[in-house]
Amino acid sequence: MIARHAFRAAAPLQHGVRHYATQPPLAGVSSIPKSVRYPVFALGGAFGLFLLADSVGLVGEFEVEPDLAKLRSIASGEYKPSKKTFTGGDQGWVDLKLESVEEVNHNTKKFRFALPDENDVSGLNIASALLTKYKGPEMEKPVIRPYTPISDEDAKGHIDFIIKRYPNGPMSEHLHSMEPPQRLDFKGPIPKYPYTPNTHSHICLIAGGTGITPMYQLCRAIFSNPNDTTKVTLVFGNVSEEDILLKHEFEELENTYPRRFKAFYMLDKPNKKEWPAQTTGHISKELLKTVLPEPKEEGVKVFVCGPPGMYKAISGAKKSPKDQGELEGLLKELGYSKEQVYKF
Repeated sequence: MIARHAFRAAAPLQHGVRHYATQPPLAGVSSIPKSVRYPVFALGGAFGLFLLADSVGLVGEFEVEPDLAKLRSIASGEYKPSKKTFTGGDQGWVDLKLESVEEVNHNTKKFRFALPDENDVSGLNIASALLTKYKGPEMEKPVIRPYTPISDEDAKGHIDFIIKRYPNGPMSEHLHSMEPPQRLDFKGPIPKYPYTPNTHSHICLIAGGTGITPMYQLCRAIFSNPNDTTKVTLVFGNVSEEDILLKHEFEELENTYPRRFKAFYMLDKPNKKEWPAQTTGHISKELLKTVLPEPKEEGVKVFVCGPPGMYKAISGAKKSPKDQGELEGLLKELGYSKEQVYKF
């Protein structure tokens, strides 16, 4: 019975695989060792065919190459599906071990925290963040702050953050004092904007300082999806050039998708004399009018994230995490509507 099923499965494989003049004729299925053949056919369907192809050296002949490591682990019974570390709801706090710390610039560090298992993923979606909690020995109450990771949502075994140290900022100062393998409490995910591919034809990101992290999360989702055709314009304000976080990553996006991604950087105090005068100073009405799409264009959405002063100037502040407040500032003056703007 097993042999009959084996030959039935092999027939479409022999017809469906492309042959080249330099490729020798395929050996019959009977020439494949039983130790390989029987577990493969027991899986059935595409898994069995792909593993059979791998065993006879034909993986490169398929139009779409499968995840062979995953298929082999399934065949051997060693496959372990990924678990989500953060599930929200009443899950409570999860303490994670600090795995590594990397200096980014004079006041910013990259932190990598290990997830409970090397096969786990964070559980975050687009766009969402995590809460952190710390209570010092002399604190009456713990300090709680939200941060948006910069690692991919499907990254296994770890989660990464870039965090700027603010004077008298209890959480950022604590994080910058941490060393592996100290631990920190996290909770989430905290949902922000529920992004759906191609909902907007053009997304505009206006960010300041570490307000860039949720913008980067959006960009990752858009440009990692081959079916998403959304255009993105980034306007990013900072003090100096060394303060521009994730610039290398944004330059790669601009080089890879020159028709869909544009980035403009504004500096308060540029270090180089050759820095363009028109991009020196705060984000201005003139710059936004020049680089952003017209408010009347269909499918435009503007996202804002940065320090309080920037919110006040660009869009007006949020009333609360769940209340966006009224649209004010430069975006209102330029004619955008409240519905076109989201404040992280």
